[in-house]
Amino acid sequence: MRLALTAFSLALATSACTWVQIAPEAGAVRVIAPGASTTGCEKRGEVAVSVKHSLAFYERNALRVRDELETLARNEAPGIQANTVQPLADPVDGNQRFAAYRCAR
Repeated sequence: MRLALTAFSLALATSACTWVQIAPEAGAVRVIAPGASTTGCEKRGEVAVSVKHSLAFYERNALRVRDELETLARNEAPGIQANTVQPLADPVDGNQRFAAYRCAR
């Protein structure tokens, strides 16, 4: 019981923390909405990213998970010479795929 209470307290205390930091070179990478036009963009590939979506029996805030997934996708984009990422589907169990594009600004 004490272990469960400690785990729950830890999960609550860390639920407000952001675990994923934006890389300096990813600061210029933008995220566009699913289904948004990519006219004038060259597809550079796809990136798959994942984060912990739960801690023991505690489900993390879905908005925070989504934000961290976007940050990870933005961090990956410069490695494939992309400056724009677009979610291909909603996150599932802390996993998400993004299309990566090189777009004229």
